[in-house]
Amino acid sequence: MNAANLPCPLWRRLVALVYDLLIVVAIVMVVGLLCQLATGGKLIATGTHAMVPLWYQALQCVVVAAYFVASWRRGGQTVGMRPWRIRVSRDDGGTISLLQAVVRVSAAAAPMLLLALEPTLGLHTTLWAVLAAWALWFGVALFDPRRRALHDIAADTEVRRLPAS
Repeated sequence: MNAANLPCPLWRRLVALVYDLLIVVAIVMVVGLLCQLATGGKLIATGTHAMVPLWYQALQCVVVAAYFVASWRRGGQTVGMRPWRIRVSRDDGGTISLLQAVVRVSAAAAPMLLLALEPTLGLHTTLWAVLAAWALWFGVALFDPRRRALHDIAADTEVRRLPAS
């Protein structure tokens, strides 16, 4: 079996995700700056509790999701996946469809919905719950024969190692 057909080990995926986290932070900062400029610096209402508008949260979600969807559709790799020579693909190695990309990013982001529990659980507990959910999401890859995480199973995709150039 050549390297292009080998499933990607979980540790490589997680390191690539750390790289992508840096890109996501930059995207969120740019969108935040543009929204602050557009609202005259009144984007987030402060007081006893900061209030972030729902439209702003939705915009950030759409922009971050678009980064991943566009990257996976345009070559199967995000910026973080490139140095680690890994690629998301269909079973046959082809580029994933738009629907697969949307399902994959939605399933991968699903633990973020736990953030809605913050007023009840508190920030500390909520963040641990999100982290635990993501550990479960990715932990599935340790037992799946094709090393697919939960979002890969949901979208019928897989992450493979690319041969060294």
